[in-house]
Amino acid sequence: MHSETVTQLIRGLRARKYSAVELTRALLSRIEAAQPALNAFISIESECALAAAAEADRALAAGDAPALTGVPIAHKDIFCALGSRTTCGSKMLGNFIAPYDATVVARLRAAGAVVLGKTNMDEFAMGSSNETSHFGPVRNPWELGRVPGGSSGGSAAAVAARLVPAATATDTGGSIRQPAALCGVTGLKPTYGRVSRYGMIAFASSLDQGGTLTRTAEDAALLLGTIAGFDPRDSTSVERPVPDYTQSLNLPLRGLRIGLLKEFFDQGLDPAIEVLLRSALDVLRSQGAVLQEVSLPNLPLSVPTYYVVAPAECSSNLARFDGVRFGYRCENPRDLKDLYERSRGEGFGPEVKRRIMTGTYVLSAGYYDAYYLKAQRVRALIAADFARAFAGVDVLIGPTTPTTAFELGAKTSDPVTMYLNDIYTIGANLAGLPAISVPCGFVAGLPVGMQIVGPHFGEERLLNVAHRYQMATDWHQRAPGAYG
Repeated sequence: MHSETVTQLIRGLRARKYSAVELTRALLSRIEAAQPALNAFISIESECALAAAAEADRALAAGDAPALTGVPIAHKDIFCALGSRTTCGSKMLGNFIAPYDATVVARLRAAGAVVLGKTNMDEFAMGSSNETSHFGPVRNPWELGRVPGGSSGGSAAAVAARLVPAATATDTGGSIRQPAALCGVTGLKPTYGRVSRYGMIAFASSLDQGGTLTRTAEDAALLLGTIAGFDPRDSTSVERPVPDYTQSLNLPLRGLRIGLLKEFFDQGLDPAIEVLLRSALDVLRSQGAVLQEVSLPNLPLSVPTYYVVAPAECSSNLARFDGVRFGYRCENPRDLKDLYERSRGEGFGPEVKRRIMTGTYVLSAGYYDAYYLKAQRVRALIAADFARAFAGVDVLIGPTTPTTAFELGAKTSDPVTMYLNDIYTIGANLAGLPAISVPCGFVAGLPVGMQIVGPHFGEERLLNVAHRYQMATDWHQRAPGAYG
């Protein structure tokens, strides 16, 4: 059962090959066995999961069950879930019990999904390696001494290790696609505004977007159709009909115009990854796609732009965690100033503090125009570059990451080097575009991801291209040796 995809599990549950309770027990057992080595979960909700599975079995027996009834999933621990601990990987929220469901959680719950727990993540989604979590680093199931990517590393590791068939995740600068690439799974970041951010604890509000980590594009299409859609409680949610993404998966690729991002095939890319990408492009070309080189001249400025805009927004969003309104409170404060200083000093980790301080600086009097305003202008230029590119091509393709998964601790002492791991993913966030990463091979036994970027609300085409590629290859079916 653990090796089956969401789509296969739906068929198996409805054919009564196994019950939802049997499936849930089997996966909870795998999670318990894998947790000491992987540390992929912050909270495991066995009792609630088994109760939900029993209810799912009753609904299946009655013959009137929603699409995902009985399918086990996990949520990144950034989504509020009623009655569940929601920590954001931080001591600041270490004991916070959410009083309501995030929209993503509520929609999956209404569809019948069974939640097994909350996955580990970089603190407040700030990180590229899942090493900044207060609850310890997540390890890559392909090689335990390496990182799974971040910030959604717990979700990616859990899906790769066959602990759950799917998990929710969030992407602010690549935090779905980058861990998907490093763990060998499929990671989808929808268009900004396609999925509600209500109940998703904010890092950078103009960049954050909820999405999915699955093993296949087919599963991603199924889950996106469940979580997408307008939400009046989210002012950035777009009021636009949600198509059935599964209906266009098998459309032929003949005539598809693929743009190869010139700036992505630069000196920073591992040559072995480029070879795999060229091979993957040959697969798409054999199905009738047409390739052409595309240049986005302002794209190389995406990393410095992001690391002005995102910290600025995080410094504002995290101001509420002060020991008074929300979050951890220090013991025996001398006065209000001491309460603020020690609560935030003890509650936040080093990376979060670094970004808050950077953000406060770029927003301060005398520096706002020089840094923040200039970054927003460059962001507009990057978005305009993408818009011009999509006037001539249907999708853009390139690598997801410049290298495979690096060793734990290898980059923690050099934040700038760590930030460069997101060099290929940040552009889509700055422009609000949908993007997906799919497995396209291995280098020295470690997975490699191919990134496909589309125009606004172009998820149908992205999923179609990803699915047709996966039907012609088997990289997405490979499992880490210890977890197959």
